[in-house]
Amino acid sequence: MKIWSISNQKGGVGKTTSVVTLGGLLSSWGFKTLLVDLDPHGSLTSYFKMNPDEIEFSVYNLFRDTSEKKKHIDPNLYIAQTEFDGLAVLPASTAIATLDRQVAQMGGMGLVVSSALAKLKDQYDYAIIDSPPMLGVLMINALAACDHLIIPVLAEFLALKGLDRMVHTINMVFHSRKTPPKFTIVPTMYDKRTRAARDSLVALHQQYPDNVWNSVIPVDTKVREASRVGVPLSLFDKSAKAVDAYSELLELLLLDKSGDKSLANRA
Repeated sequence: MKIWSISNQKGGVGKTTSVVTLGGLLSSWGFKTLLVDLDPHGSLTSYFKMNPDEIEFSVYNLFRDTSEKKKHIDPNLYIAQTEFDGLAVLPASTAIATLDRQVAQMGGMGLVVSSALAKLKDQYDYAIIDSPPMLGVLMINALAACDHLIIPVLAEFLALKGLDRMVHTINMVFHSRKTPPKFTIVPTMYDKRTRAARDSLVALHQQYPDNVWNSVIPVDTKVREASRVGVPLSLFDKSAKAVDAYSELLELLLLDKSGDKSLANRA
């Protein structure tokens, strides 16, 4: 199983949209896919019509049971199947917002998700993690678990400042890891009609020439429509502009196998 984390320390950049769209594409292309919600806002969970305030089994139970040192933890107990073939969700409850306070004094809590996904490696081809926008035990778990980190970023100058913080976090978290995950910066909600977007995209490539994807995810009103009905965009409208863009991104990510050159070098 390959594990991708979608992360940025700035909200509103298209993290959940990227998780859902890539997940929907993977499942429709025949890959068994698990989406993992580590964001206390529970946007991914809500997308699939589950209520983070009321959900009974979630990633919170996984952390709680691990902290209580329960033996033989089965991650399947916390996973919800969606109505879409090959697509499952490990949902979030709002209670995960309290995890940093609860587990602050415990060791080894940064690898809870990694351990759980290791037990599921024969059940799914891909897992995609929607990580929170703040540094803490949940983001640490998202970063520690992934083989490839995808950073959505808006093509605007304020967002570029937030990207600097994210890259700093990556360097800090993986300072001692022998093989840190590759990371790919994906410009999202790009509107080529605005000079600000065009100039920001140029600046993005100048600042991170080895890591920026060579294309963009365009602004697409179909994204909001798909979200409203709780259907992955690729299944809601295959002809949507954003679907074409995410398909192109996914094709490159699927080529990025162990031993290959990095996606950045291929782009």
